[in-house]
Amino acid sequence: MLPVTRVVIGVAAALLLVGGFVVLVGAQQISGLWSMTIGALAIVALVLERSRYRSEAEERGAGQTGPGGGEPAAPGPPFRRTDELFVDPTTGREMRVYLDPVSGERRYHAEG
Repeated sequence: MLPVTRVVIGVAAALLLVGGFVVLVGAQQISGLWSMTIGALAIVALVLERSRYRSEAEERGAGQTGPGGGEPAAPGPPFRRTDELFVDPTTGREMRVYLDPVSGERRYHAEG
């Protein structure tokens, strides 16, 4: 998600959360709870969102994003190359799926 979009969603979620609390203190308690719930869920979604097709290890590190938003290099063992290919709708890059047969973890790398 674009950084500007994240900021806009974050501000809107914070306003819903604070506005819901203000309404909760007043007479419209159900509306306040509803607004607070939506605001809190949006904030949780922003915090937990992952960037594209990167593994958890790459996501936590400060490494570069590979082409198409995937891994910077094709994953090595225990990951195995699969026949599964798809086109990333944002970049138009063809992405290859790699699978760890033991854990079921999937990683993605741009072809070509």
